[in-house]
Amino acid sequence: MESQLQFNRLPEDCVSTILSFTSPLDVCRSSSVSTSFQSAADSDIVWESFLPSDYSNIVPRSVVHLKFSSKKELFVRLCDPIIIDGGRKSFKLEKSSGKKSYILSGRDLSITWSKEPMYWNWVSLPESRFSEVASLRTICWLEIQGKIKTQMLSPNTVYGAYLVLKITDRAYGLDLIPSEVSVDVGNHLSKSTAYLRRGEDSKKQQLDRLFFANRMQMLQSRVTEGDGKIPSERDGMDGD
Repeated sequence: MESQLQFNRLPEDCVSTILSFTSPLDVCRSSSVSTSFQSAADSDIVWESFLPSDYSNIVPRSVVHLKFSSKKELFVRLCDPIIIDGGRKSFKLEKSSGKKSYILSGRDLSITWSKEPMYWNWVSLPESRFSEVASLRTICWLEIQGKIKTQMLSPNTVYGAYLVLKITDRAYGLDLIPSEVSVDVGNHLSKSTAYLRRGEDSKKQQLDRLFFANRMQMLQSRVTEGDGKIPSERDGMDGD
């Protein structure tokens, strides 16, 4: 108790500086200790340290004007996804750590033959955060690439790369063989395989295998070895 009282005697800016070396989650917990802690925890000194170093570059790239009266308010605002770069990317901060994450829109990806209406359509979906999404009609070669500069990401952070997609009831062929997936960072290339749709033990799948048996054998020989991960349902209703 005595050490706590002595800590409370520190100047507010000193307490703010100390809190700035913790995390957003720790600061929120500390603010309930006392009124002096709450005042220090709300200071710009604290929340400036949790914002990404390039936040002054990110904020103007938002497609909507971001209003905020403090660095804490800006941090909270950025914890909800914002659309940047003319609607081609989504950006947000992770609440407990302040780490950055991005979602690339279909227009920001390189999709083979995406400009050919015979193979792809660009449509609007009410459940998507982006104004347009790529809708696959039919294709014999599915290749999708996404690129992002590592300087845009939070340093000393382990990232995951995910393909977000929505499967219609009429879709077929995506669960016949696994697709090759890879992540290339600098000189390090990681390869594996993944299915784009969960396999279903249904009459439809049996017919697909019957009609495409020869093609499946030919393609299977070209697919690299991997663990054949299956897709999982994403939290939320965003169809990106």
